[in-house]
Amino acid sequence: MIKRLGRQPWVLSAVGSVLAGYLKLVYHTNRFTIEPQGVHEETESDLPVIVAMWHGQHFMVPFAKPSSWPAKVMISRSADGEVNAIAARKLGLGLIRASGGRNARQIKKRGGMRGFIEALRALKDGFSIAMTADVPKGPARHSGVGIVQLAKHSGRPILPVAVATSRSIELNSWDKASVNLPFGRGAIATSELIWVPSEIEDDALEVYRQQVEDGLNKATTRAYQLVGRADG
Repeated sequence: MIKRLGRQPWVLSAVGSVLAGYLKLVYHTNRFTIEPQGVHEETESDLPVIVAMWHGQHFMVPFAKPSSWPAKVMISRSADGEVNAIAARKLGLGLIRASGGRNARQIKKRGGMRGFIEALRALKDGFSIAMTADVPKGPARHSGVGIVQLAKHSGRPILPVAVATSRSIELNSWDKASVNLPFGRGAIATSELIWVPSEIEDDALEVYRQQVEDGLNKATTRAYQLVGRADG
């Protein structure tokens, strides 16, 4: 009964609304710094971009972009994803409901191919796309190749982004999820843009997949350093 209740649209809507309100509270009660300074201005000429983030470190990423940047976020079609989608919509983001997988069956089930096509169209229309680089259920902080494929076929660069706060609760979950808390310090860190050549063969994409993974780990480590903590 409890499980069925948790899937009711009005319950998901209420939880998503509360989540959006809570994230706004966290953002407005933390003193945020951005590194490198001027990254938004420097990236303007390369818009739209594909914003890469880790699962579990993604809650505050909507606040990492200027309000003038039109953006959509790729979110799974699961019940948990529905809550995140409602919150993202209330934070001003467009939605693409899909996620990747470790094999063709998972990708099809999760709407991965449809989401890939939607993301290509959105990028062509000038929307930046935010998406997690790692595949759900692990291994944590291991980038999949899907985000690299999107960069290859769209011609748009990947921007690794991480957000950390000085006060947070670190969960013992597969994705090392971090629940950010209000009334502290926050940091937004990015790594260098990653451009994937359109002519590169698929069997040579590993180099760029590793670049995404390294860039995200670098940004995450730096975000935690800026708030005086070790990487969660």
